[in-house]
Amino acid sequence: MDLNTIESDDIGTTAGQPAVLPAAARKVFIKTYGCQMNVYDSQRMADALAADGYSATDAIGEADLVLLNTCHIREKAAEKVYSELGRIRDMKAERALAGREMLVGVAGCVAQAEGAEIIRRSPAVDLVIGPQTYHRLPDVLARVRGGEKIVETDYAIEDKFEHLPQPKRAEVIKRGVTAFLTVQEGCDKFCTFCVVPYTRGSEVSRPVAQIVAEAERLAEAGVREVTLLGQNVNAWHGRGEAKGGKTEEWGLGRLLFRLAEIPGLARLRYTTSHPRDMDDELIAAHRDLPALMPYLHLPVQSGSDRILKAMNRRHTARDYLALLDRIRAARPDIALSGDFIVGFPGETEADFEATMELVRQVNYASAFSFKYSPRPGTPGAEMSDHVPETVKDERLQRLQALLVKQQQDFGLSLVGSTIDTLIEKPGRQAGQKVGRSPWLQPVIVDEKAGEIGDIIQVRITKTGYNSLFAELA
Repeated sequence: MDLNTIESDDIGTTAGQPAVLPAAARKVFIKTYGCQMNVYDSQRMADALAADGYSATDAIGEADLVLLNTCHIREKAAEKVYSELGRIRDMKAERALAGREMLVGVAGCVAQAEGAEIIRRSPAVDLVIGPQTYHRLPDVLARVRGGEKIVETDYAIEDKFEHLPQPKRAEVIKRGVTAFLTVQEGCDKFCTFCVVPYTRGSEVSRPVAQIVAEAERLAEAGVREVTLLGQNVNAWHGRGEAKGGKTEEWGLGRLLFRLAEIPGLARLRYTTSHPRDMDDELIAAHRDLPALMPYLHLPVQSGSDRILKAMNRRHTARDYLALLDRIRAARPDIALSGDFIVGFPGETEADFEATMELVRQVNYASAFSFKYSPRPGTPGAEMSDHVPETVKDERLQRLQALLVKQQQDFGLSLVGSTIDTLIEKPGRQAGQKVGRSPWLQPVIVDEKAGEIGDIIQVRITKTGYNSLFAELA
């Protein structure tokens, strides 16, 4: 019998008690909110649970364990989680009536921020686990099955990456030819709008050997492109080899050169960066390293020096533009992406116009822009002179119109050119495959153009709203 597909009728139950499945029969459903690091964390949680006998399922109704891996960056993030937990509570009750167990857990940044309050407001939740402690999931679940309600949100003293089991090769293959790899967590910058230092903690960098070993396993399983992740990834400074068998501190540029030596690994990216940590070595990597894609996400948040100071960004608009000049001199074909917050407390029309002017000067290939919303516990939430929502809305519309125009112009500038494209997956339409340009745009090609994992040369024929269409060159 295949225990992964065992039916409830095959499991003996005690009257009125949910059945406790054999370990090999358990299924987990993980819902991921937010950033790429949460995607990576969800995959590593699945790896940890696989070692405990869980297999992943895309059907929440058949799950014996439901995990919400949450994000606290967006407005009302916690309320959205509580709303989802209300729906899950009803599913859990239905499964209990059928004699089936459903454990419910909340992980990630909302878990870190809310802690025991989650279980108080949502008694159906069995465990709350922060982003630094998910390597403890198997032990936590054993305690939950013993009748405890668990809140694990302390920052772990031990290195969680040392304790996580390695993903199985078959699981990596199933995830595709691109992969995320977390190299750094936390942030010491304390921007006044941001909750990350309070939910992810201070900056921690993984050592070189650990990162290289994980990247090698990914490459051996067919991964062609790796994106290095960190809340402040270019602040990474990990211990690596030095002469005489000793170790020394490496920077991100040096790490990228080392990763580019791994056979089969053809493309490298990294995100998200802070302008103050863009050093000469990293800029040189963009100049000298063909595997490092010519695309850089470098958030500025505002073009107003007054607002940047209030945000505690510790750079000026002039600093940012001068840095971009250096980067573009090193890599002329680089495309820039950024983040913008509209309506930070005290922002005037003149401040907003300074942001618009910076955007015009930079000419972004893509960008993310949001209305400011206060995060409890951050200095920005305590500031006075908040901008009315109607003003935020109007400014955001103007900014996004400019950013969309720049993105479309960048796509149009590629029409007729020949570029490399990594084929990633089948397309939505029959007869298509989808690749990725060096600048991160989806590229639609004929399914016969190549196999998934191939890097092919294509000629761009036209653009869509967010994608490019191409034929073999």
